[in-house]
Order: sequence, then C-alpha cells, then structure tokens
Amino acid sequence: MPNCNLYKVDQRFFMNREMLVSSLRKDLQPWDVIVIGGGATGLGAALEATTRGYRTLLLEQVDFAKSTSSKSTKLVHGGVRYLAQGDVSLVREASIERGRLSANAPHLVRNLAFVIPTFSWWENLKYTIGLKLYDWLAGRLSLGRSLHISRTEALNRLSTLQQNKLSGGVLYHDGQFDDSRLAINLAQTISEKGGVALNYMKVVGLSKDENGKLSGVTVRDILNGGEDDIHLNATAIINATGVFADDILEMDNPAAPRSIAASQGVHLVVDREFLPGHDALMIPQTSDGRVLFMVPWHDKVVIGTTDTPVNHISLDPHPLEKEIKFILDTAAQYLAKAPKREDVKSLWAGLRPLAAAKAEGHKTKEISRSHKIIVSRSQLLTIIGGKWTTYRRMAADVINKMEEVLRWKSTTSPTEHLRVHGAMEVDWQDPWYFYGTDAAHIRRLIEKNPQMNQELSARYHIVKAQVVWAVREEMARNIEDFLARRVRLLFLDAREAIRIAPAVARIMAEELHKDEHWVATQISSFEAEAKGYLLDVE
Repeated sequence: MPNCNLYKVDQRFFMNREMLVSSLRKDLQPWDVIVIGGGATGLGAALEATTRGYRTLLLEQVDFAKSTSSKSTKLVHGGVRYLAQGDVSLVREASIERGRLSANAPHLVRNLAFVIPTFSWWENLKYTIGLKLYDWLAGRLSLGRSLHISRTEALNRLSTLQQNKLSGGVLYHDGQFDDSRLAINLAQTISEKGGVALNYMKVVGLSKDENGKLSGVTVRDILNGGEDDIHLNATAIINATGVFADDILEMDNPAAPRSIAASQGVHLVVDREFLPGHDALMIPQTSDGRVLFMVPWHDKVVIGTTDTPVNHISLDPHPLEKEIKFILDTAAQYLAKAPKREDVKSLWAGLRPLAAAKAEGHKTKEISRSHKIIVSRSQLLTIIGGKWTTYRRMAADVINKMEEVLRWKSTTSPTEHLRVHGAMEVDWQDPWYFYGTDAAHIRRLIEKNPQMNQELSARYHIVKAQVVWAVREEMARNIEDFLARRVRLLFLDAREAIRIAPAVARIMAEELHKDEHWVATQISSFEAEAKGYLLDVE
C-alpha cells in the first residue's frame, strides 16, 4: 500500500530546481509514484497522482513540453475530423474535456469561432448538420451554437477569403490555448499540491525486485554533467514519454515489441495580415484528404497541420519540403493573398505518438481509440496516444489502472474541477495574459526594481523581469526554455528570438551564477537550434 505522504518542501522552493535536486539526493523514502515524461500526459498523470494523495515525482529528460507537447496546433477541440470518421465516443469525450479545461485554465483557453467556407448548397447542408451534431455531443459544455452563414457574413468574418465560387460558410466554436504555458502551469500545480516535477532529469535505468517487479529508477541530472546518478525507490512507475515510450519499454524488456508509430505534423506561422479579424479558418478536406487550420494565435496566424509517417524519432524533427509546399499551396487555394516562403516567420514539426498495431502483443488495456495503456510483466504502466484536449482524462485512466494493477484502494479523480496555477479571467488584449495571476507578481518585480523593465523586444512586449521570473518560478534553465516555452517567441518569430538571445543569456547567467563561457555556449547552441525554425527562401 502507498504511504501517501506528500513531499515536504519549503513553499519558497516549489520550483527551485537546484534545491529540489539537492533534497532528492538526500531523500531515502520510497516514492509511491514516479512518472517518467514531462509532456501533456506525464504532467497530467503526476498531477492526478499527487491530488489523490500519492507521494509523486515527475522526471523529464529535457524541458517540460520540449517535444510534441509544445508543437500542437494550439487547439482544445472535440475533433471535427473524428466526427467525420464516425468516432462519436471520442468526440464526446474530447468535447467534455474541452469544456473542463476551459473552466480550469481560463487564462490559457479561449472560445474561438471557426468558419468553414462552403462552395455549394450540399456543402452548406452537410457541414451544418454535422456541426449541429458536434454541438449536441458537447451538451452543456458546448462553446457556442453552430450555424450556416451567408456569403457576405463569411467575407465579413474572413476578409481575405477567395471570393470565387464562394457560396457561404458554416460557423462553429472550439477552444484555442497555449500548450507549453499550460505545461508549465501544470508543473507549478503539481508542486503546490505536494508533488515534485523536475526537468533535465533523465531516467537511465530501471531496478526490479526478486520477483521481477519494478522497484525504482536510476536518474541522471543532465545539467550537472551527468555525475553521480541518483537511485530512487518507487512502488509504481508510469512511462508517459510519448514518442520515446519504446526507449523505456526496451529498458524494462529488451525484447519488447515496438509500441509507437510516429506521425509528423508541421505548422507555419505568418503575420495577421493573411487572416485579420478574430476568427479561424478551417478547411475540412484538402487535396489529399487532410484537415487544415488557419488559427489566430499571439497576434500571428498558425497554419497546419500535416500527417506524415516517420521512422526516425528525435527531440527536434524538421519539416519536410513536401509538407511546407502542401501547406502553402493549400492556403493559396483559399486566401486571396497567399503567404509565400518569405512571409513565414517560424515553422516547426512535432511528432504524434500513435499506438502501433504490434503493441497488441502486450497485455493491453485499450481505453479508447485516442489513447492506450500497456501493462508489462514488471508492472510498468505505459500510456501512449492521446492529445492535449484529453490529457486529464488520460491521466485519470492511467492512475485508475495503476490502482487496479497494484491492488491499491480505488480512489476518485479530484481534477475535473481543479483550477491550474494562474487561473483567472483575463483581458486577451493584455500581451501578458498567458501568465494569469502571475502577471501581477512579475509587475511587482518591476515596481520594486525598475531595471527589471529593461526592454528586450518591444514588438513582442518582452522585458527582463520575464526572464528573471522564468528562472526563479518556472524552472527555465537555458535560452531555449525561455524563448521557446516560457514565452513563445521562437515559435512566433525565429529571427527576433535569435536577435534577443544574447541579452536573455546574460540575464539568465546572472540569475544562475554562470560565467561568460556559459553565455557564449548558450548563444551558440540556441542559434543552431533556432535555424531549424527558419524557412529558407528559394
């Protein structure tokens, strides 16, 4: 049975990585639950376990949401395309979770109107009926009523639409959010509730007892030069590493069949001039059957995505030329002024961890078509698949399964109505809206020390105080942590991110007590990383 003692740490050090790692080295008490992976699934599972009273530790090999979980289409949605595929139960589940997330993180999730342009009476009828069903499945958690709109109304809402053969449109509502900001807020919530979430802690080994059951992990502090690996005892271990799930499965059993079939999704970012106004554009069927979105986000427009099977899994996948061409060509079919290569401010690729058919050889519990839980002989629990919208439901499912496998007393999920760190109603025109309640704390830093208002990027409203806050309260430990995931500048304007990187490095060096060599190394490393977000102009 679990000991159910929450981790005790001075409240001042909730997100102080160095203090937490030091405490971890001295702490000999077993953990009830160790979660491997700091993306959407892992953070959700760790929060679920912590709030059910389990002594919980989350370990992430790099930064929170570094991989797939920071590279989404920025939508919290029921999944219109799943409805078209007939997966009604998945749409219902996602629609309910969308409503819950909107209530629990109102500073990050907003109601966004989408317009589907139509070109015939049949399309008007088909999409209107389909989206009425979409509304019905969401029930009282619906974000708004779907309806057919006239050609004039469609052009009023999306003034840059091509007018040729346009018949009208269908208006519906879905959610939009900031993925990596939600990840950081979840890590903070875990800490506030008594758990521990640590980045740059790589699991390098698993230990087992005499019965072949998992009993702990060996973890390496990547930021400390990999010296002095730490052995930690645990009763339950959850593998929530997304596209890297097979690495942990093979660590547990070298003969384990592959469980992941990765698919790559690419997004391009352009200025708002290509889609002014407050509405998004949804193209339900492209030339090759994909769905394409054009979504306003942080005063830019995100266009995507693709769905390309890939064999090589990496932390930093790169867009393929054919994916870039597909997105630009499709946008050109619907926009009067089409974006060109030189208009792309940033681009990125993310990998989706899809469940491979071979995984059926495991003892598998299929919760739904969206995610899957695998239980190995050693009692390693692996959760794969899913998406941000359903992260909370996935977390509840895997903790329920953990209790069943380990024969612990069944507990109920307390997270349905749990508001995450920073939750408050916000002014979406405030450039710092995504901080929620923390915006006031950052402004107080500036009030106490006017030097904190040093401007780094006027265009994107970035000042020194945000860097300091990210280091002290959000566990940012390098330039990329800050520019890619604490603020989203690398995803919005890669060239501007490269321009201010040296200033960010020096502020972080001062906070972290690093020398000039560290600064130079950081700048060089970030510039190399950021080039992958730039699109070459032919």
